Amino acid sequence: MEKVLFGFFVVMAATLNFGFFVGDIGDVQIHHVYELYAAVVVNIVATVLKFGDRTQMGAVHLATSLVADIQLIAAVSVYVWATQISVDGLTVRSISSVVSLSGGALLANLISVVLLVIETVSYRRR
Repeated sequence: MEKVLFGFFVVMAATLNFGFFVGDIGDVQIHHVYELYAAVVVNIVATVLKFGDRTQMGAVHLATSLVADIQLIAAVSVYVWATQISVDGLTVRSISSVVSLSGGALLANLISVVLLVIETVSYRRR
C-alpha cells in the first residue's frame, strides 16, 4: 500500500502541475489559481513521502520533489504578490512568470515520474 500511495502522489503532482501549465502563457483565464494551490499541496505531500527512502534513487526522488516545491512556492508567491500587493494586479507579465515557474516544477515532476517508472520496471520479486 505504501508504494501505491507513493506512486499516486508522484503522478498526481505531475498531472495537477501539467493541468495548470498547459495553455497560453499570458492568458489569466486559462491558468486557474486553485489548480496551482492543489499542485503545491500534492507536491509537498509527495515530498514528505520521499523522506523515508535511504537509497540513491530515493535521494534523487527527494531532490526532484524539492525542486518542484521551490518552483511552485515561488509561483504562488508571484501570484500572491501580483493579486494582493501590486497596484497593477495580475498582468500578462506576472501570469507569465507564474506559468514559467510552474513549467520548471513540471519538468522536475516529469523526471520524478520517469524515475518512478524506471524503479518499477527494474524491481525484481524476491
